Amino acid sequence: MYKRILVILPHPDDEAFGASGTLAKYVSNGAEVTYACLTLGEMGRNMGIPPFASRVTLPAIRKKELEEACQAIGIQDLRMLGFHDKMIEFEDQEQLDGRIAALVSELNPSLVITFYPDYSVHPDHDACGEAVIRTIARMPKDQRPTVHCLAFANNLETIGYPDVVVDVKDFLKQKMESIQAHRSQFQAAELVGSKKLSDKEIQERFGTERFWTYSFD
Repeated sequence: MYKRILVILPHPDDEAFGASGTLAKYVSNGAEVTYACLTLGEMGRNMGIPPFASRVTLPAIRKKELEEACQAIGIQDLRMLGFHDKMIEFEDQEQLDGRIAALVSELNPSLVITFYPDYSVHPDHDACGEAVIRTIARMPKDQRPTVHCLAFANNLETIGYPDVVVDVKDFLKQKMESIQAHRSQFQAAELVGSKKLSDKEIQERFGTERFWTYSFD
């Protein structure tokens, strides 16, 4: 069981849909989780349904939503790294990699969770994963943490089936609360829906989370 986990993702809500149940499960088993969120998702087009945010207020709203989501999951150590939304691929690599390397050095995690480069749809997702992999690849082999990647692309057959499949049905309360915390984002409303889902629907839709272990060989 992993005792020290570092999650590195680019946007508020990235954690909720793909990893919140797994993280809640790890926390319940005594793991210490640090979530390093690269941006505040301040360039997101979604302002709530009906809209309650503006371009000016969205960063503060998404920051609060992220804090609420982490509280629902049980994450006590949230780091907001202050990079620019939709600009991760253009950030200075030395600076970006340096921030990630500093976190890994400080925390010495046994597990890092991020996006799988080139298999995660959004440029920020891919650039985040690339930076994490690039940074950890520089470490001596015997010191590297395990890296579990989220992936959502249509061509996943290229990387094969996920080798880590986590049953999170016992942690759906935490997962649903983390998803619903991100109230400003359309995808939350789209996934959860306007009508109350049955327990069976929630279990079928949200009860399993999948990861790919990154191979550095």
